[in-house]
Amino acid sequence: MPTTRNKLENYPLAEYVKKLQNAEGLLPDNPQNVMEVVGILKSYGIVLDAYSKNLIYIAENQFLVFFPFFKYFNGEVTTKKLFRHWWHDRLNFEYAEYCMKSMFWHGGGGLDTYLDTPEFHERAKAVILAKFKNNPFVLGLNQLFPEFLIENLRVSSYYKGLGDFWRVMADIFLTMSDLYDEGKITSIPQVIDYIKNGLVADAAMPIIYAVKIQNKVYDILPKSLGLTFLADTAIPYVEAVFFRGTPFPGTVSYNAQAYQIPPDQARFQYGALYADPLPIGGAGIPPTLLMQDMRHFLPEYLHEIYRKSLRGEDDLRVQICITFQKSMFCVTSAAILGLMPHPSDTQEPSEQKANIIYFKKWLDRLANSQLLEVNKTN
Repeated sequence: MPTTRNKLENYPLAEYVKKLQNAEGLLPDNPQNVMEVVGILKSYGIVLDAYSKNLIYIAENQFLVFFPFFKYFNGEVTTKKLFRHWWHDRLNFEYAEYCMKSMFWHGGGGLDTYLDTPEFHERAKAVILAKFKNNPFVLGLNQLFPEFLIENLRVSSYYKGLGDFWRVMADIFLTMSDLYDEGKITSIPQVIDYIKNGLVADAAMPIIYAVKIQNKVYDILPKSLGLTFLADTAIPYVEAVFFRGTPFPGTVSYNAQAYQIPPDQARFQYGALYADPLPIGGAGIPPTLLMQDMRHFLPEYLHEIYRKSLRGEDDLRVQICITFQKSMFCVTSAAILGLMPHPSDTQEPSEQKANIIYFKKWLDRLANSQLLEVNKTN
C-alpha cells in the first residue's frame, strides 16, 4: 500500500500538506509571528466590533431607505459627530460595505440560494407593502420595477448576515488577545486551534433577520430556514473575501479586450490571500480603508515592531497589511482544519488519503497566493 510520503513526493506544496496534517497551519511558528498575528487580530477585532454593529443597524433601521445619508451614525446624529464625519475622523464603514457587496456578488451558501426563492419574494413583498402602504408614488414605481425593492432587501439581508458573522469573529479575536496577554497563547498552532474552536462552537448559530414596521415584526430570514453561521456566512465570506475578492481599480484594466480580468468569477484571485500589500495607500484600493482603521488600535508591542522597521512609520499601512495577511492565513488554516473530512490523527489509510486530497485542493487554490511570501524567514 503506498505511503502518505509517496503520495506527496512530487507535489510542489507537499510541506504545507504535512503542516496541515500536523495541525501546524500555513504560517511559520515563531514568537515574532505570534506577536504580530495576535496584535493585528486584536486591532481587527476592535474594528470588526464597530463594523458589525453598523451593518446590523443599517439592516434593521435603514432598509428600503433610498438616500440613507446617516447610515454610518448608528442612530446617533449630533453636530459633533457630523463634523467628525465630514472631517473623516471616523471609521471607514465603507470597507464593511465593500466586503458585504463582494459576498453578495459572489454568492454561495444557503443565504444566497434562499434569496432567489418564491418564499423570500413573498416575505419581501409583505415588507414593501407595509413600509410604503401610504406612499402611492413608491408603490407605483414598484409596479413598474418590481425587482428593485426586492433587490434592496436582498442586500439588506447580506448586511445582517455579514454583521452577525463579524460579531462572532470580533469576540474570538478579542478574547484570544486577552489569553495572549495572560501568557496562555504562545504559538501559531494555538492561535489556529483557538480560532478553529471558535468557528466550530458557533457553527450552528442561526442567521436570522427581522424588521419592525409600526410595531409589527416581519421575518425576512426566519429561524425556520435553518441558515447557520458556518455554512451560510463563514464559508461564503472566506470564498468571496479571502479567495476571490474584486479587482482593484487602477491596478488592472476593466477593458474586456485587455483580458486582465477573468470572465469567470470562480477564477478570480483578488482576495486577501493574494493581494500585493505594496499598493496599499493608493487610490481605489479598498483594503487601505481597513488598514487606516486598524492603525488607530494597534497594541503598543505591535506598534513598536513597526517603528523599528526599515522605514519606520513611513509605510505603516503596508506593514499592517503584511501582518494582516499573515493573520488571514491563520484564519484560513483554522477554516481548513475545521472543515477537514476526517480527524488529523486518523490511522485509517482511506481517511488519510481523503484528508490529503482535501488539503491538496485547498493548496492548489493557494499556489498563486502570498503563501510563500509569508513563509519567508523574518
